[in-house]
Amino acid sequence: MTKQENKLTASRRNVLKGLGLALGGTITGGYAQAASAPVEHHVTDAPVGSDGFHQRQPFYGIHQSGIANARPAHGLLASFDVLVKTPDDLERLFRTLTQRIAFLTQGGTPQDFDPKLPPADSGILGPDIRPDNLTMTVGLGDSLFEHHPWLKPHKPKLLQRMTKFPNDALVADLCHGDLSLQFCANTPDTNIHALRDILKTMSDLVFLRWKQEGNVPVIPPSPSGEIESARNFLGFRDGSANPDAGDKSLMNQLVWVGEAHQEPDWAANGSYQAVRLIRNFVERWDRTPLQEQELIFGRKKMSGAPMDGTNESQVPDYTKDPEGKVTPMDAHIRLANDRTHATQKNLILRRPFNYSNGVTKSGQLDQGLLFICYQADLEQGFIAVQRKLDGEPLEEYIKPVGGGYFFILPGAVDEKDYLGRTLVEAIRNHPDNKV
Repeated sequence: MTKQENKLTASRRNVLKGLGLALGGTITGGYAQAASAPVEHHVTDAPVGSDGFHQRQPFYGIHQSGIANARPAHGLLASFDVLVKTPDDLERLFRTLTQRIAFLTQGGTPQDFDPKLPPADSGILGPDIRPDNLTMTVGLGDSLFEHHPWLKPHKPKLLQRMTKFPNDALVADLCHGDLSLQFCANTPDTNIHALRDILKTMSDLVFLRWKQEGNVPVIPPSPSGEIESARNFLGFRDGSANPDAGDKSLMNQLVWVGEAHQEPDWAANGSYQAVRLIRNFVERWDRTPLQEQELIFGRKKMSGAPMDGTNESQVPDYTKDPEGKVTPMDAHIRLANDRTHATQKNLILRRPFNYSNGVTKSGQLDQGLLFICYQADLEQGFIAVQRKLDGEPLEEYIKPVGGGYFFILPGAVDEKDYLGRTLVEAIRNHPDNKV
């Protein structure tokens, strides 16, 4: 933070605090500059809190933003049905999405129209659109490819419809979709504003299927500068063992699709997105003894340390606990990752948010986790990890109710490019589509 920012008045701080502003990274003044995060700041670290209205993430690049950059305080996942019939329609959808995302994420002043016509902008952010650290990440669902013969030959190799796992109670209205849009920003109004912009400007191309908003608590760094992982609604830190998103080599191996993954050429630099809406039975959890809670997760609740450690960053050593006397064999973290060489291929990059949707008909809190993760290999990533977790003790306290799988498009590399261009070109170059 700059010296000028440190001179904010006490009243200004109080106003910002009341608005619930949050960010992850460093404020920049340049229009197109990216907000830089500390090297040690991981995707699931808690936002640190500050005035982030003018903070920007880059839009152009080989990868889309909103995946490996530090997570801000508020997220929204929206799933759409896509109303296209031809490759031309699809190209128009992609070009329009690109134009709107490029504007909304970088900020500016909406165009003035005839006052006798509907306004160009909803106005909920005022006359000027501030970037507010907004990212909008676009993914395509299995159904989009399956419903169009000219798209089906180009479907990513591992893209599929999300199927029911043993503990799931999936609600049809909260599952799947042709297109996903992940919104992340410092404030919830910025995400809602961006969603309404898409619904207004693209009403003939997309139809909203379902959405889920979420947030993570803002936690200031410790006096030593350490940034904690944010906590979920079960009170445990969520993301302690997340891969280092700042390690480009590791991200190319685990998150970004490359030649080694043998996907269609157009999909290079994309990723697979797995989304799960996981309800937490918080009343039942709050009546469970602390010791039992910790054994279920395999971590100490307050510190986040593994059962054989003293701090969150420590790696559990299961070789010294082969019978699970310290960390049970069915503990959540041990099932998900038993810390062997073979399971390194199963690592995923998590980007979750907590959600609270009110009260159920039975008078219980409808709270849980908007789980989002990214990986280059959907089968080796989320699906393999979830299969390991089937039957775990934690299932008594959670119930997945929705979500879906999507393929994240490669990024638009510059202002002449657009999201989805490589897919459109692959469709047009296919022998069946050539005149």
